[in-house]
Amino acid sequence: MKNATEVNIFLLKGFTDNLELQIIFFFLFLAIYLFTLMGNLGLIVLVVGDSRLHNPMYYFLSVLSSVDACVSSVITPNMIVDFMSKNKVISFLGCAAQMFLAVTLGTTECFLLAAMAYDRYVAIYNPLLYALNMSPRVYMPLIIASYIGGILHSTLHTVATFSLSFCGSNEIRHFFCDIPPLLAISSSDTYVNQLLLFYFVGSIEIVTILIVLISYGCILLAILKMHSAEGRRKVFSTCGSHLTGVAIYHGTILFMYVRPSSSYALEYDMIVSIFYTIVIPMLNPIIYSLRNKDVKEAIKRVFGKNWYIMYFSH
Repeated sequence: MKNATEVNIFLLKGFTDNLELQIIFFFLFLAIYLFTLMGNLGLIVLVVGDSRLHNPMYYFLSVLSSVDACVSSVITPNMIVDFMSKNKVISFLGCAAQMFLAVTLGTTECFLLAAMAYDRYVAIYNPLLYALNMSPRVYMPLIIASYIGGILHSTLHTVATFSLSFCGSNEIRHFFCDIPPLLAISSSDTYVNQLLLFYFVGSIEIVTILIVLISYGCILLAILKMHSAEGRRKVFSTCGSHLTGVAIYHGTILFMYVRPSSSYALEYDMIVSIFYTIVIPMLNPIIYSLRNKDVKEAIKRVFGKNWYIMYFSH
């Protein structure tokens, strides 16, 4: 009986059934997706193509851009196609793959943001020894460990979620296969899954946020010892952009996953999910790069002066 009723496809409800709104959303999210790809891939090209950006800070930025481009590509194209489709169907394996990749990339970004905070601490606290203290033997293991941590964390939740039974409704009230909406339609007891979600996501958030706070606490002490107003301004500019990205990203993650299951409201959760899966990957190149003098100079060198004037003349 169980085998006969077990679902093998899911229906993604998305935002609305209104045809006019779906057309509007199609063009809106298509524009966002194209802008996201251009911004993140453009930043990667800058870092690879300009030798003056060959340092750990920009290597971390390029890896972050690759993660943002990937997470947007895992979720947005399927959502865009669904806006123009009557049957918003995703297979059981396709849903599992989408969730696995989304959680892997999301967790990797948490670890990368923490590593970037440590990198800024090393650069500002003792700039003369920066090249030695943040050599490839240091930053490469940090990047690799971020990906490994993301894969392990995602494997845990993917296996735990798709080991559940889905014998009732197969209608996911979301625009992608995320953990809370899948748990909401499972016919199994999801208590253990809720605990795993709360404690593992909570632990990762606590550890990574603590690394960021401790790093920036040390940076603040270093800033207070600076005698140069120009030096303090440059440090605040560089670190302010990173803190902005960290605050937005972790704020949405905490709201989504580190709270009791009874407080889930899937309609509101979809809006929050848009921020960390679609909006933040679009904004990160702006937050981290467009106010950065080194990046502006690199744009002029790599893409040409006319391109720079067109986008930065204002």
